[in-house]
Amino acid sequence: MSAGVRTYLEIMRYGNCLMAGFAAVIGTLIAFNILASNAPSAYSPEKFPLFFSGLIFLAVFFIAGAGNTINDYFDIRIDSINRPERPIPSGRIRLKEALYFSYILFALGAILAFSINQICGFIALFNSLLLIFYAKTLKSTPFLGNLSIGYLTGSSFLFGASIFGFEGLKALFVLFLLAALAITAREIVKDIEDMEGDKLEGADTLPLRVGAKKASYLAVLIGFLAVFLSPLPYRMSVLGIRYLYLVLLADLGFLAAIYQILARNNPTKSSKMFKIAMFFALIAFIAGV
Repeated sequence: MSAGVRTYLEIMRYGNCLMAGFAAVIGTLIAFNILASNAPSAYSPEKFPLFFSGLIFLAVFFIAGAGNTINDYFDIRIDSINRPERPIPSGRIRLKEALYFSYILFALGAILAFSINQICGFIALFNSLLLIFYAKTLKSTPFLGNLSIGYLTGSSFLFGASIFGFEGLKALFVLFLLAALAITAREIVKDIEDMEGDKLEGADTLPLRVGAKKASYLAVLIGFLAVFLSPLPYRMSVLGIRYLYLVLLADLGFLAAIYQILARNNPTKSSKMFKIAMFFALIAFIAGV
């Protein structure tokens, strides 16, 4: 029996796809405003690329959905035990249907990206290949899997900025770096939180490989690096003084997350604090333009 539209949206995890698409459009908006502050005549408000922003949103939506779908394809054995209600193990989508659907989504996303410019296209193609490699191999590779998620999530901003070519990438690179560091730290903390379940499933994560304490030290180091580098966008004149004020709130959140994992040994609370801190960091990015 063929799957319905709602089932395909479910396997894409369309809510996550929407958030990723909006993050990319925010990247476009921030890059546009940064470039406009340097060359007002070239980037006046009426010249905002609204149409291409829509294409950016759709490209990210499709590629994120493809990544989630291919992830479920490779996770069929684990999901049949832990998540039997998901579309593939529940039988609502056949295994080959899911695979072909992910390929279609990857292709649509890449075509839309290349229709904007070559830089967008190459980022979309690289991210698509990385998502496939992550689902097949990197997900079960200690630290590299965490690093991949950090890059992929942070690259949504970079992808949105790539509308403006290398100028856009240069304008947003430091924001991408900060986002990637924060997300990588949180991913390690989440692995510490999930150690018991991962051990039962036979997963190979960083905390299971080196121990929770050493993994927490690495998460703390990366988190501290994100806090230490957080003033860079202001110091480089990428973002204004409002960013500096608001990013202090984010930094306090990151420090609270670090305290929870380091002193309290509470990965669950630490993960939540990281999430709250990243929300404030996003607000700081937007307000600082």
